[in-house]
Amino acid sequence: MRITPITKVAVVGLAAALALTACSNSKKDSTTTTASKTYKIGFEGPLSGDNAQLGINEVNAVDLAVEQANAKSDLGFKLELVKSDDVGDPAKAPAAAAVLQQDAAILGVIGPSFSGATKAVGASYDAAGLVLISPSATNPALTTLGFKSFHRVVPPDSLEGQEAGDYLVKKSKKVFVVDDLSDYGKGAADAVETAVKAGGGTVTRQGVDAKTTDYSVIATAVAASGAGALFYGGYDTQAGQFAKALKTAGYTGLTMTGNGGKSSKFTTAAGAAGDGWYFSCGCLDATVAPQAKDFNTAYKAKFNTDPSTYSPEAYDATNALISAISTSAKSGTATRAAVFSAVNELDYKGITTQIKFLPSGEVSAQVINLYQQKAGAIGLLGDIKTAS
Repeated sequence: MRITPITKVAVVGLAAALALTACSNSKKDSTTTTASKTYKIGFEGPLSGDNAQLGINEVNAVDLAVEQANAKSDLGFKLELVKSDDVGDPAKAPAAAAVLQQDAAILGVIGPSFSGATKAVGASYDAAGLVLISPSATNPALTTLGFKSFHRVVPPDSLEGQEAGDYLVKKSKKVFVVDDLSDYGKGAADAVETAVKAGGGTVTRQGVDAKTTDYSVIATAVAASGAGALFYGGYDTQAGQFAKALKTAGYTGLTMTGNGGKSSKFTTAAGAAGDGWYFSCGCLDATVAPQAKDFNTAYKAKFNTDPSTYSPEAYDATNALISAISTSAKSGTATRAAVFSAVNELDYKGITTQIKFLPSGEVSAQVINLYQQKAGAIGLLGDIKTAS
């Protein structure tokens, strides 16, 4: 079982460090002691494999938030980022989680990114007393399994699927729903199916393993079904491959996928066949949102690319966690238990939403947006409830 080596990110101002060393009075000595403390933030997500792009979108934003926090003169401590690659695979997630859980200096973790991976490690994070804030694990069951450590800053697939299904059934009373057999894909597809049926529509449902490389059979079935709309519950690369197969099969109905499909990897895999596809997502487009302007500028300057799906959510999750660490550190040395408690009491204004958690770990403020790919670019249409 291969795990990508841990990467540590620490930004330390040399001038500030020298100034602190030179201080000699008791008040400044106290400041030196406080500022010399180093706390770590973990990240668990896919940094390699087919779904790495989503993890990269997120970890870049986490990296930026840590760098910006370390640049503040009044932070009072230093932060390091420790990254652990779970490849988005539930089978590999326990080993990736163990890397973070066994480092006593890590006080909280951003992630896991994927629902299946989260389900596989939630209990072990509970046992380690290590709080989680996920930017993107959206399976509805995750907040019903008793995981005390799990929190997320995005709406669950049950809400996204409901609103996506409501949108689809208004366009067609006959909907074909396909999932990739993953925890995320099945959960999203289930919610869409329920909403379509509640809206008076009929659903044809099939599952296709995400490991398949040939979507021609399912694409032919969709084209022959007479369905006026299709929803795919799965991830970006596979959704893009499916889009190409659907175009080849001659399907002309409305096509939509969920948050897992919304990324540049979809566009790359689908090519021109991706144009016209819709994407439901409880996520913000930082490139157009006015409140994300500073984040967008800083992200692009650091990584030479625009922030993408779940980048702003990861940024907010990290800053919220840093706020919790700061609260914990005010009474002395921050601990996992104190940070855990502070996360539960958060009321942090982010660029994507107000981060305040319900007892279940769900974020209280939830909005689902609708996106569409046009001319090879995925753009925001607006709140799915009001989008045409």
